[in-house]
Amino acid sequence: MLIEIPDPEVILGIVVAFLGGLFALYIIYKIKQLINRKASPEFFGSERLEFYEKQLIDMKIRLDSLDISKESPKIIGLQEYRPEVPTSSPQDEIPVQTRSRPRSQARRTPQIDYHNTVDYVLGLITERPMTSRDIQIASQRSREHTARLMNKLYKEGVVERNTKTKPYSYSITDKGLARLGAKKNLPEVTA
Repeated sequence: MLIEIPDPEVILGIVVAFLGGLFALYIIYKIKQLINRKASPEFFGSERLEFYEKQLIDMKIRLDSLDISKESPKIIGLQEYRPEVPTSSPQDEIPVQTRSRPRSQARRTPQIDYHNTVDYVLGLITERPMTSRDIQIASQRSREHTARLMNKLYKEGVVERNTKTKPYSYSITDKGLARLGAKKNLPEVTA
């Protein structure tokens, strides 16, 4: 069987045509990307805008934390703490005896069933309006449990939700006060 091998010029022409086609496809692909970028309105500095937006958010958080740290002594009513350190020589020192106190056991919070949780939460928000996070910490329930409880109480009309602030703050309504008062006035049943 005889196989005809074409001339080297023909083989070289086929290889050059193949490489030329690949190069043309690459150029077309790059031109399409460039046209699509210029046509989209999001292209004009979107990365730069995102970068500056993140920086602005970070600055706002820092500014808020500085404001809070400046206001906290005023709110609590504390003045700056400047300890007075008396100067004494080593000769004047009196040996101090230290006593080890027995460690008290950790205070255990009572287990609260569902109805007690409702009463407990209503009792908490009678003192002052509280956020769901404050209620969650005080009742030692999960975030989801607290959210569902507060949503249920809101739908029943027992609590009022202030939607002007985030996170929402809850305050007790007259219906909630009546419910809480009715629970307190019930006679206890002894067995």
